[in-house]
Amino acid sequence: MIPDAFLVLLLIMSIIIIEIKDLIHAIIILAGADVVLALSFYLMAAPDIAITQIAVGAALTTMIFLIAIHKTRRFEE
Repeated sequence: MIPDAFLVLLLIMSIIIIEIKDLIHAIIILAGADVVLALSFYLMAAPDIAITQIAVGAALTTMIFLIAIHKTRRFEE
């Protein structure tokens, strides 16, 4: 059903998110992973869930994470 390329891409993005040290870059990659997940939902003939995934997963959650990091001191080693 889902093309294997999407699953491999999600796996690679998840590993990058775990290993990356900069939180801003991790959030941006997480938003990209949410978009890939929404595309896979769309390909499984669930466009309503894909739209919700884009709105909540990629947009709202990314904004909340960015605001939370902005309100703290940003210090990575």
